[in-house]
Amino acid sequence: MQFIMTFVWSFLLITTLNYVVSSVNAVPFDFGLGAIVSVVFAVMLFMMSAVLPEETLPDYE
Repeated sequence: MQFIMTFVWSFLLITTLNYVVSSVNAVPFDFGLGAIVSVVFAVMLFMMSAVLPEETLPDYE
């Protein structure tokens, strides 16, 4: 479920960003480019989460 929601949110956010930037720059909106970039972004997030350690910090009391 975590992977599916990451794909969904990256798709929504990157496609929205693609639409806004293309509207501001007065260029045609390319849906396919936004979809490809969102998949690449999600895969990069998965790779970062696999590489970074998940160690808990010690309590200093």
